[in-house]
Amino acid sequence: KVSISKNNLFGAKSGQSVLVDIISWGDDNNLDIRGKVVKVFNSLDDHNWTMESILVENGFSSTYPEEVLKELDNISGEITEKEISKRRDFRKVLTFTIDPDTAKDFDDALSYEEHENGDIEIGVHIADVTHYVKPKTALDKEAYNRSTSVYLVDRCIAMLPEKLSNNLCSLNPNEDKLVFSASFTFNNKFKLIKEWFGKAIIHSDNRFTYDEGQDSLDNPDGLYHRELTVVNKIAHKLRKAKFKAGAIAFESDEIKFKLDENNKPVDVYVKERKDIHMLIEDFMLIANKRVAHFMATKKEGQEIPFVYRIHGEPDTERLADLSLFMKEMGIKLDLSTPDKIAKSFNKLSEKSKKDPAAKLLMGFAIRTMSKAIYSSNNIGHYGLHFEHYSHFTSPIRRYSDVIAHR
Repeated sequence: KVSISKNNLFGAKSGQSVLVDIISWGDDNNLDIRGKVVKVFNSLDDHNWTMESILVENGFSSTYPEEVLKELDNISGEITEKEISKRRDFRKVLTFTIDPDTAKDFDDALSYEEHENGDIEIGVHIADVTHYVKPKTALDKEAYNRSTSVYLVDRCIAMLPEKLSNNLCSLNPNEDKLVFSASFTFNNKFKLIKEWFGKAIIHSDNRFTYDEGQDSLDNPDGLYHRELTVVNKIAHKLRKAKFKAGAIAFESDEIKFKLDENNKPVDVYVKERKDIHMLIEDFMLIANKRVAHFMATKKEGQEIPFVYRIHGEPDTERLADLSLFMKEMGIKLDLSTPDKIAKSFNKLSEKSKKDPAAKLLMGFAIRTMSKAIYSSNNIGHYGLHFEHYSHFTSPIRRYSDVIAHR
């Protein structure tokens, strides 16, 4: 039982469902637990009540503190000429976003530019969240406490309030937007020959859904077909080099739900990974990789604090158990070296595309791996086989990326 004074009812009435903060647990002499209503759930159906309950029970909130909302009111979306003068201007360069059809915020965009000498410059442009979210503000503290956006099947509980995540920081089409960019120049053989990192401004020409992007890639008459084709060829080369270096192809089925207009599930399907999905993934990977490399090699003998995304080698005991299980099913796992383990996993991944038994084993193989974590102690990323790796590309939904940008 929680006692709530009339002053702490927050306008709630008898019979309503509410969220209560405990303000006193009482003491040995007074066991009266006292609280205050901080949210009233008005007219929630069973579905939305269940979703709100899941969030509350796991410590997440779909609302933001009053001091955060007050700070938001003082944030202007105006981009001044003085601010533009400090940045590289990509606004006349072809730029587009490619995201799921249900996406509400767009935190990354690609630009494409052909130089006179035949070189191709691909820009990876990331929402400049740190322009708006300053250290030690209420907004920054709230983002830090949340750490990430949280996704349920029918909604997103954003790390940043909607004014930022869906508006000022979202790289919406046909709008000038402030970004932090990693730009890569490739020669006519698609070899990386130059890179640039810095603050910039862009103007996205188009917002593709994944399906629309794939249609343009497949259709010679599609929007930006020629440019997307070149970007895709470069992505294929990056992907091939990654696996040749020893990255593990952890391909697993991603289950998605189709919802009706009332957010009720009406269908379930396996998400198909096409070239357009992997194209975006490959350029996000190279941005994260090269930013981490830039920071690691920039220090010149003096350590620069930075958050890396690291991934250790797999657990040998669990691998030994897996090896015995795989042997029973006629598949050999070579445990002699970390590189041989990675090659064995890739053979299993390739086999799993046609063999249901191998697909089952692939699920077990993934579970033997260490979990990737954030650390200032860079030990590299085993799964990707990158010596340096960071998270730079999603500051709207990950606080680690905000730290990387700063």
